[in-house]
Amino acid sequence: MGTFTGKVAIVTGAGSGIGEALGKELASRGATVVLSDIDEQRINDVVKTIQGKGQKAGAVVLDVSDYDATKQMIEDAVAENGQLDYIFNNAGIAVGGEVRDCAIEDWRNVLDVNLYGVINGVQVAYPIMVKQGFGHIINTGSIEGLIPFPNTTSYVASKYAVVGLSESLRIEGADLGVKVSVVCPGFIKTRIFTDSKMINVDEEKMLEGLTEMKGFTSEQCAMVILDGVVKNKAFIPVTRFAKIFWTLHRINPRIVHWLMRKSIRRSRLEVRIEDKPGVNK
Repeated sequence: MGTFTGKVAIVTGAGSGIGEALGKELASRGATVVLSDIDEQRINDVVKTIQGKGQKAGAVVLDVSDYDATKQMIEDAVAENGQLDYIFNNAGIAVGGEVRDCAIEDWRNVLDVNLYGVINGVQVAYPIMVKQGFGHIINTGSIEGLIPFPNTTSYVASKYAVVGLSESLRIEGADLGVKVSVVCPGFIKTRIFTDSKMINVDEEKMLEGLTEMKGFTSEQCAMVILDGVVKNKAFIPVTRFAKIFWTLHRINPRIVHWLMRKSIRRSRLEVRIEDKPGVNK
């Protein structure tokens, strides 16, 4: 518990889900947290809850794809608190649907938030931590950054990139006092599914299937993440599903590919909408 006492932590995408749970858990463990989200109402509500318990938290409305705004947020946090111990680059979005139905804007939106949002946080926080001689960067990847999932290919691409970025940066930072971890959750009970854009699919049926697979709560996920941070793990898989599929993919990727082909075939039968009027393409 004492690991985070008196530390300064930034969490992006903290207006709901994993980010919110991380912010609350860090604050409960004695950290000063700077929480950001693109949704002003959500982030203000989270921070008010934390402050209502007598804990230290500040709110920043932030679009993580905006480098200048991200830079300002991080530099302000350091100026106010004197240091930066942790940054959780957590903000993320998803688009559901096959690649053949997606527009280039869908790719840009996902990559701008999921990849460049992480890059922007790293680009500003990492040099600060190197100068300090200490710090820990925690990037939120996904099980979809470790194995290929159909119907969310832009999300998969962004998360594979985040995993690779984190691995390389961990090596660079090791002798400079900066630790780097990547979090790879399986299906967690968050708003990302209901907030996601769905293209040419029956949203209710897709969400029903996802709901059946989501077992972990955000609060449980935050506990696993912080335990991994304390242990300085390079990879922090969350949920049994993520651990099993990650292991299986490393042992025999052909089995995982076969399972994913079955998944996309089932999806085309159950949730895909074939050229119906009014479909968002």
